[in-house]
Amino acid sequence: MEKSWYYAIIFSGLLTAGVGHALAETPKSAEPARSPARVEKTVDKGGAVNGEKVSINQASASELAKVLNGVGLRKAEAIVSYRKQYGPFTAIEQLSEVPGIGEALLKRNLANLKL
Repeated sequence: MEKSWYYAIIFSGLLTAGVGHALAETPKSAEPARSPARVEKTVDKGGAVNGEKVSINQASASELAKVLNGVGLRKAEAIVSYRKQYGPFTAIEQLSEVPGIGEALLKRNLANLKL
């Protein structure tokens, strides 16, 4: 029985020494693991594709939600509802009249918007 314990201790010591040795052998110049390729958002009619702007007068709620930062489906639906009720937007700044769309949200997304 004592020999079993002795061999178990020796075996576990060898295993941990091997792991330490393997970690020490990792080259310092190795590149970090890369994450999978980023999937770019693609949006149809009126939506932003590869840096293009999304039209607040033509895009659907789902397109607006995909493209605009901080705009989920509910806020996007509010934009479309406002557009249906009051007609097309005449200025991008008019978007701040939509409930739930504040000045900060508008400023954050100005680069992604067009009429």
